[in-house]
Amino acid sequence: MMQMTARTAPPPARFDVECETLIIGAGACGLVAALSAKETGQQVLVIEADAVPSGSTALSAGLIPAAGTAMQRAAGIDDAAALFADDIQAKAKGENDQALVDLLAQNAAAAIDWLAETHGLPFSVVTDFDYPGHSRRRMHGLPTRSGAELIDALRSACERNDIDIICDLRATVLFHKEGVIKGVSVTRPDGEVETIGCQRLILACNGFGGNRALVSQYMPEIEGGLWFGHDGNTGDAVLWAEEIGADVQHLGAYQGHGNVAHPHGILITWAVITEGGVQVNRDGVRFWDESQGYSEAARVVLAQPGAEAFAIFDDRIAAIARQFEDFKRAEAAGAVHKGDSIAALADALALPRDALSETLRGLPENGTDVFGRKFGQHPLTPPYCGVRVTGALFHTQGGLRVNGQAQVLRKNGAPFSNLYAGGGAACGVSGARDSGYLSGNGLLSAIVLGRQAGIAR
Repeated sequence: MMQMTARTAPPPARFDVECETLIIGAGACGLVAALSAKETGQQVLVIEADAVPSGSTALSAGLIPAAGTAMQRAAGIDDAAALFADDIQAKAKGENDQALVDLLAQNAAAAIDWLAETHGLPFSVVTDFDYPGHSRRRMHGLPTRSGAELIDALRSACERNDIDIICDLRATVLFHKEGVIKGVSVTRPDGEVETIGCQRLILACNGFGGNRALVSQYMPEIEGGLWFGHDGNTGDAVLWAEEIGADVQHLGAYQGHGNVAHPHGILITWAVITEGGVQVNRDGVRFWDESQGYSEAARVVLAQPGAEAFAIFDDRIAAIARQFEDFKRAEAAGAVHKGDSIAALADALALPRDALSETLRGLPENGTDVFGRKFGQHPLTPPYCGVRVTGALFHTQGGLRVNGQAQVLRKNGAPFSNLYAGGGAACGVSGARDSGYLSGNGLLSAIVLGRQAGIAR
């Protein structure tokens, strides 16, 4: 076996294994790419560094935004790709490449319908609350609203289609010659190295949130936050790009989340906020307009004393949140505290009674507060609920630039003939920073670019 230390190298005289389409990463992007490639008659091999497919997908809520799906029509929701694209750009303040935005918005519905109709994934639309920045209810998820269910369903679909997925193989070296990708070397947990040759390579190995040096370099404001992504997201795609002359964009963009139960490390759905809940700090007072979004909430929460905050809501909102498996886990773990009065909740969370009471009683009913947030017709009522939370980095949103076929672009804009990228390995549509992230952007890029990369020949 070969011994290698460089990230890229000329190809060996022969490969240990050869395939037509090689996919690095068995998250949502890689598995969707595998299904679409197999559908076009390609011989596909997926390699995964973990013992079982999981990745960032398994850690997410598994929700994918799409406009114009059969599920939306069945639910009476009138939506369109153009409106979806406008929402994406509005959240990112126009910082995204419009062609990429249009590509994702225009192809998301077809991808969801294909997964449902062809591969039997039982998607439905979240219809009982709104996500910040989306002007229609377009979040699609599986019954438990969990990423673990999504990745398991995609893996099962691949197994039914006889797609080979080999785990415990980490791609370490990218082989290329005269601008053409020839294959990779892979390392097993015991250190054994093999080489795999391919005619096409799809990078679905996510971003670089697990690489603390890159996080510190490109997004220092979040480096002190909890890392809530997958440790395998070490930035291989970005590091390979640097060596082969591929173009990258928006490396300072990321999805944070300011509502992770602390110290339990369990995601608390942002529905507890959008339905009328608020965040307070250790002093029992609010500190921002929570309706802006959960991604930028991470940075804002980390800036509070102790780098923590408290999500405050009520039993009505908790009932809505229980459709998410993570929320039920948080309740079972004792992260969600309850009180029949504000004073009782304050005591349970070790917050000052008077301050919390003044904060909650001062919330407007069907009006706008001092931060500019608009509240609806459902004021918080007892019994009250609260969770101690902190800010976390979930995954990066910058990465390799791609075209409409998900081909990786060189710095001069020309595509590599046989190199593709999607999901966290590719630049997404979240602008240049955390505030541009619109709910579901990560899986949107994974599903659509994965399918585009798989179909391309």
